[in-house]
Amino acid sequence: MAKLYFNYSTMNAGKSTVLLQASHNYIERGMQTYLITAQFDNRAGDGRIGSRIGIGAAADTFAAGEDLFTKIADRLAAGPCACVFIDEAQFLEPAQVWQLARAVDDLNVPIMAFGLRVDFRGALFPGSATLLALADEMREVRTICRCGKKATMVVRRDDAGNVLTSGDQVVIGGNDRYVSLCRKHWREEMGERQPT
Repeated sequence: MAKLYFNYSTMNAGKSTVLLQASHNYIERGMQTYLITAQFDNRAGDGRIGSRIGIGAAADTFAAGEDLFTKIADRLAAGPCACVFIDEAQFLEPAQVWQLARAVDDLNVPIMAFGLRVDFRGALFPGSATLLALADEMREVRTICRCGKKATMVVRRDDAGNVLTSGDQVVIGGNDRYVSLCRKHWREEMGERQPT
């Protein structure tokens, strides 16, 4: 029976690497996969999922307002597909997450979504919140803070390296802009706790 999976973490935990490896495992066994990523996040190139360790693959893209149930149904009509992989799932709209759930239920295709759980302010992304509510299974992809504890939060820095405490929820960037931290060190960086 097909399921909707949500693999979540903070920045720089290796979500895209895990996605690409899982897709490769299907392909290695003679099965086809369907990779989709956010259209406006082109850090790895247009229509491409890339990992910080240098691996990548071509992908279809999703945009705001796009019907993902129809997109997946069209892909399945074009030929066999063993699994659908969604990268940057935090950028999904809540309605699009419901479309993914419908594709799992009605088209019987497993969907593995990979994304951030919270933004730099500690707030859930709307897509992630809906995935947390609807996913059949959730898995945390872990990374560590500078202190060695599990990182669950992320800070955003400006071009001068200053920590930002407000701003738009979505600003595309990588290691140059975001740092993953444990909650204690995130609170220190955000000015909510005095360093010990």
